Amino acid sequence: MNFYPPIVAALVSALLIATILRSKWGTKVQDIPNERSLHAAPTPRIGGVGLMAGILAGWTLLFASLQWWLLLPLLGLLAVSFLDDIYSLPVKQRLSVQLLAALLLVVGSGLLAQQGVVVGVAILLLTVWMTNLYNFMDGSDGMAGGMALFGFGVFGVAALQGDHENFALLNFSVAAAALGFLFFNFPKARVFMGDAGSIPLGFLVAALGLWGWQLGYWPAWFPLLVFSPFIADASVTLVRRSLRGVKITEAHREHYYQRAVQMGWKHRNVALLEYVLMLCAGISALCSLGRDLPWQVFLFWGGIYGALMLVLDLRWKNFKRI
Repeated sequence: MNFYPPIVAALVSALLIATILRSKWGTKVQDIPNERSLHAAPTPRIGGVGLMAGILAGWTLLFASLQWWLLLPLLGLLAVSFLDDIYSLPVKQRLSVQLLAALLLVVGSGLLAQQGVVVGVAILLLTVWMTNLYNFMDGSDGMAGGMALFGFGVFGVAALQGDHENFALLNFSVAAAALGFLFFNFPKARVFMGDAGSIPLGFLVAALGLWGWQLGYWPAWFPLLVFSPFIADASVTLVRRSLRGVKITEAHREHYYQRAVQMGWKHRNVALLEYVLMLCAGISALCSLGRDLPWQVFLFWGGIYGALMLVLDLRWKNFKRI
């Protein structure tokens, strides 16, 4: 197996982030604490540029395996998200670009011709949701980078089990770039990912998950189970806020991982707990490959997530009374 793409991805990611932190960009583009923040001091949020550069560097060695409908939307999201990190673009502009990226993915991949309009629209909306979901869950040290490491690593293992080496290397390169980023982001974080990292990564979850399904490397449910720790937290939080009539675009600290930190859990402990969930969910997804729809596995994880949320809800109520 050719290990050069992941190695290049990890090295470029780590070296570029180290270089940026020593340059003026390390202090120019910073995450200033706000109502959503879990940190108290301004921190550079340029790490996503290094992470994405690492991915693209690793992918240059696999260029023949890439598709325009994956690469073009990814580059567009990277450019707009980087501008958003600097200038804080309006929500409508960002959402318009995300919708366009999802449309290019759905149309360019041939999904409409294969599955029809209903499935195509569903995947388009799911892609936009996953793109933003990843950004929502990028609020604690080591979280989003760890999800990329474990999630895309599992994608790579699944592809490798089917002897699809190049597709596996595409995913391993993403995981390796995330590892390079985590060297600077694992608690205590010296750099944050920013939108330039989290938005494209969310898109890649949907895009590579869709592509693997189309190629027959895994069933449609597989990516959902692999990334279920993120999907469960973000989706339940969004539904609860919507039921209360709160704007979902408003910054907040109501995600379960955010409340755990607010109640006194250290960023490191929250990250490590998430890593356990990510690893176990990924392993269960790999072990379930070859089955049509493993309802028992989904019910099991639904019970796990539900129990954790219930415990955190009860502790949060007690915490607020103090």
